[in-house]
Amino acid sequence: MTTISLIGAGGKMGMRLSKNLQNSNYKVNHVEISEQGRKNLKEQLNIDAIGPDQQNSALEASDAVILAVPDTLIGKISSQVCEHLKPGTMVVVLDAAAPFAGHLPKRDDLVYFVTHPCHPVIFNKELNQDALNDHFGGLHAKQSVVSTLLQGPDSAWELGENIAKTIYAPIKNSYRVTLHQMAMLEPGLSETVCATLLTAMRQAMDEVVDGGVPYDCARDFLLGHMNILSAVIFDEIDGQFSDACNKAIDNGLSKLLYPDWKKVFNKDELAHSIQLIT
Repeated sequence: MTTISLIGAGGKMGMRLSKNLQNSNYKVNHVEISEQGRKNLKEQLNIDAIGPDQQNSALEASDAVILAVPDTLIGKISSQVCEHLKPGTMVVVLDAAAPFAGHLPKRDDLVYFVTHPCHPVIFNKELNQDALNDHFGGLHAKQSVVSTLLQGPDSAWELGENIAKTIYAPIKNSYRVTLHQMAMLEPGLSETVCATLLTAMRQAMDEVVDGGVPYDCARDFLLGHMNILSAVIFDEIDGQFSDACNKAIDNGLSKLLYPDWKKVFNKDELAHSIQLIT
């Protein structure tokens, strides 16, 4: 039986992973150094967590270790953790930022696997109401997962992918990419571009509300148009925009975006963005 140690098991992300790992065939050490985190695990999931005094022995017996900790702590915590890992142990990181920034310790005898959820798509066709309300994923709605085998033999991919599918279940699709491609997806595509433009859209809605349009009216109007416009733009339906709409888009692009905005996907720009994150 594969033994997994989940570091940060009682934290925000760790609790989600702990819940899904309860339904797996893995032997899991739920490692949590904080008293509140251990309390959360016991009260919410009935899990007896491993505290600081037992952490090292748990790590030494692990086949894989999942780091459910903030990006800013990956470098420090991974260095401490890897000191106690036997050769061949897989270290699973949940975001590309720290590995891309070179914050993982140099241990050529370890396997480094990076995985991140796509979250449920906005065109969710699942009829279950719980799935429709699961916007984050990992509970009821199917979501895809993106992973990269950063270091280690290709034979390690199967274990890493199986762990990823377990902690982010239920799964729609599993994609294998490079670390650079994963950084292009996040923070590049999802945060630098998508989250920024969505924030601008919210600010635009607030501006309309300040102009006298009722909040509920502006919100319904914007979200409704986001629905149909996204369905056309992202090939969910076979449709096309009117000439007037296309002209408005051309006008808006020239006013809202710099002509060279796609440089955010250049490696140097990604590195700068990730440096700010980590």
